[in-house]
Amino acid sequence: MLPRQDTDFTRQPRVRRNDHGILRPPALGEWTPTLSVSVVVPAHGHPEKLAMVLASLAGQSYPAHLMEVVVVDDGSPEPLSLPPVRPENTRLLTSAPGGWGSGHAFNTGVAASSGQVLLRLDADMLVYREHVESQMRWHHLLDYGVAMGHKLFVDFDPEAMTPEFVAEQVREGRAGDLFDRETADPHWVERLITKHDRLRTADRLSYKVFIGATGSLHRTLFEAAGGMDADLILGGDSEFAYRVSQQGAVFVPDLDTSSWHLGRSQMQTRRDAGTRYRLPFVANRVPDFHLRRKRPDRHWEVPFADVLLDVGAHTLEDVDTTVSALLDGSTPDVRLWLRGPWAELDEGRRSPLDDDLLDLRLVRETFRGDPRVRFTEAEPGHDARVPFRLHVPVGATPTSTMVADLVRTVNDKKAGLLSAPLPGATRAGDGVLRLERTAAFARARHLEPGASGGDLDRVVEDVHTTHWMPGEPFVAADAVEEAETVDADALRRKLAEARAEVERQTARARRAERKLRWFRPGAAGRVVRRLVR
Repeated sequence: MLPRQDTDFTRQPRVRRNDHGILRPPALGEWTPTLSVSVVVPAHGHPEKLAMVLASLAGQSYPAHLMEVVVVDDGSPEPLSLPPVRPENTRLLTSAPGGWGSGHAFNTGVAASSGQVLLRLDADMLVYREHVESQMRWHHLLDYGVAMGHKLFVDFDPEAMTPEFVAEQVREGRAGDLFDRETADPHWVERLITKHDRLRTADRLSYKVFIGATGSLHRTLFEAAGGMDADLILGGDSEFAYRVSQQGAVFVPDLDTSSWHLGRSQMQTRRDAGTRYRLPFVANRVPDFHLRRKRPDRHWEVPFADVLLDVGAHTLEDVDTTVSALLDGSTPDVRLWLRGPWAELDEGRRSPLDDDLLDLRLVRETFRGDPRVRFTEAEPGHDARVPFRLHVPVGATPTSTMVADLVRTVNDKKAGLLSAPLPGATRAGDGVLRLERTAAFARARHLEPGASGGDLDRVVEDVHTTHWMPGEPFVAADAVEEAETVDADALRRKLAEARAEVERQTARARRAERKLRWFRPGAAGRVVRRLVR
């Protein structure tokens, strides 16, 4: 068990979007670490590469008493064994039963480890002396950050060097001399990192570079994201990175040190086959996956947006106008939550046409067959996998592209919250389209636990900005042009209906009153006397 020193993150920096430039990590070798780290290495075969990886970890600058290495044998053809050159606190485990693949093996290693920070390292990564230390600097500054290590791809000849030589070179700070940088291949993510000022301007795209073989995050963030998806044999790192981003994570490329990837990756040698395999698995789980947008007509496991509507006090016609437009829109992979007092509906004897809950009953029957519609009595919980949460007023007539247009706008503005009052809106929250970015609100809740309502919106403003604009572009043009007239006509119609109902009920009350007088004591005698007269 590694030592644990609690760190107070209550006053940690509030990073806006992914602009980690406000963070000031200490210089390498000029600080005193306190957090423990578990380096988890999933491995399948290739013991000659694993020996080099462990040799490089044996020469790390990070304090040995704060670091453990957990190697997980993921069903190697020949069971692995620990080589003699390795860190002093190294264990070898067999991947837990019930699954296979690097994601499943990594989860096994995490469960058996105790470090406050988790660092994933593939079994073909020979790291520089400061590799662990450099990433750990960021985790001492904030607990919602992800550090990504640098790497170069090289050809590997196991006969060219020994683990003892590697450990010595790393320990002496000469890991960079083990291979020729001029003939090495960089990872494609470097282009995106450079293009976006070390990801400071990458915003929502930041998670896309958290793939490959080296990266670290706090255990609490790993657990909040739900760990690796063991069902994904390939593409699991991309999917996990997406879920981490949905927790409000900041992605930091750590470029002050590097590593050598021993051999070429699968996506370099068999890119087309690898992409073909990953596409359906990742697209089903990552709504932001670019290839998924090429099939907008399909429904996927994780919806693109959760749409919330309060339907309890509205007529079937008003609900149908809004809900049907959303279901028929250009973004069909949405999940609609209709909130109302559904528990009040029962199947007891009633007057079908005079039922007080008639409209609610008709709404339920109209939409209960659509698998995208859910019925709820309370605000549904937040599904961290879904990137957006949209509140739509009942009675609005969304355009066919409303969801896509709202998302495009909020992305263009790089906002965490978009509010768009519709024609006739009287106050904030009434008649306002409200699109929430899940990642922005997750970070806000993490930084300000317990905040809600306007207070939470203000935190979102701090960490991601908010944007207000008119709602006219998102509803049908004829509805906008006739909004005031329609509203007035609707009010007059409802007033006339209410007056007619009052007259009807008043007449019923008078008839009941007359009947009641007939059955009062002495009423029968009075009737006889009248007949005799």
